[in-house]
Amino acid sequence: MNPAIVVIPTYNEKDNVQPLVQAIARACPQADVLFVDDNSPDGTGALIDGMVATDPRVHVLHRPSKQGLGRAYVAGFQWALAAGYQFLCEMDADFSHDPNDLPRLLAAAQTADLALGSRYIGGVRVINWPMDRLLLSKGAALYTQVITGLPVMDPTGGFKCFRRAVLETIDLAAIRSNGYSFQIEMNHTAWQLGFRLTEVPITFVERRAGASKMNKKIVSEARWMVWKLLFRAGCRRHARGGPHPRSIAAAGSAA
Repeated sequence: MNPAIVVIPTYNEKDNVQPLVQAIARACPQADVLFVDDNSPDGTGALIDGMVATDPRVHVLHRPSKQGLGRAYVAGFQWALAAGYQFLCEMDADFSHDPNDLPRLLAAAQTADLALGSRYIGGVRVINWPMDRLLLSKGAALYTQVITGLPVMDPTGGFKCFRRAVLETIDLAAIRSNGYSFQIEMNHTAWQLGFRLTEVPITFVERRAGASKMNKKIVSEARWMVWKLLFRAGCRRHARGGPHPRSIAAAGSAA
């Protein structure tokens, strides 16, 4: 078993899953892959089953229906923790995230607890987005920073790598977000617990095939989630004092 695994939710991604597995294998052979499929009507799940039968690096969780991005990631993380993986990455199934960036995220996770792939470090690196989508994303990032104090440039991104200790410490059953605000909630929770976050520059490319899952409900959930996070933190816009005992920062200070 490899030390790292990439958790990838899927819903109607049959055109992407095979080339994605191949690309991950080339770029990051030290990582296995776990697909979490929500009973895709286009046959994505059956296609993944075929890969699982022939490639020991590929795994799949089948869920009976579409239950949301957040629930898919929580299920995938719980499976990967039980299987014993030390580094748990997440990425989209649509090639918006470049598999060639996985080694850099894993390298960053050697000195941080949570490595975030950032579209907005040192400029804007987003390809093929209309201006309104870019403004929505940048606005959401600023909105999150101002309200919660979360000190990252790209809090809504979905390409990241967790050290095992972070996900073991977070109460995954208590995570409420189920759309793209899931990313904000996970980042904020890890930060509030005293884990060290770092950002790694990536380039985000709009999907090659299939349809975007973005909709007004997802945007609305994210808008209200940041306020819930602020109140959950007791209106504190900074992390609790000192690193979490299981943070790599705490281990370094004790050395």
